[in-house]
Amino acid sequence: MADDFELDTDDLGRRMDGAIANLRVELASLRTGRASGSMLEPIMVDAYGSPTPINQVGTVNVPEPRMVTINVWDKGLVNKVEKAIRESGLGINPQLNGTIIMLPIPELNEERRRELTKVAGSYAESARVSIRNLRRDGMDQIKKAKDGMSDDDQKFWEAAVQELTDSHIKLVDETLETKQAEIMQV
Repeated sequence: MADDFELDTDDLGRRMDGAIANLRVELASLRTGRASGSMLEPIMVDAYGSPTPINQVGTVNVPEPRMVTINVWDKGLVNKVEKAIRESGLGINPQLNGTIIMLPIPELNEERRRELTKVAGSYAESARVSIRNLRRDGMDQIKKAKDGMSDDDQKFWEAAVQELTDSHIKLVDETLETKQAEIMQV
């Protein structure tokens, strides 16, 4: 019965890939001193009674390397968008010009860069924890099917899960290194 055991490593890999994709989204929201529309993605605006992403209430543009503009479609939402940006913790002071909100991106000082690298590190650690939890799920599936499974088969599946885990943890570390280098670049 257990000789037929087949661990779905593809599914496990997809779920680990999901943790890495989530990490990339979180890291994209960190400000690096360069303007980027993705830094506004996590910000939600209370529009029409429900939280709405900024890119669904206006057009987000990056006309200059240090400027992001948002052309809000509904004039009644301009102040709500401005308030959401101020309260987001990005450290950006929005400037209004009719229905256009301009976000000048200030230079990051050394202290703020170090803080951002720590935040990036905490995001990466969350991704590592998610991947380790998925590893544990895979190992639990192997242990449940252990009855009747040969020791060699058990070791084979455990090694496959560990190899998948190691490769994804390495990818998290590389992604973090790249982001930290980007943050610390003056």
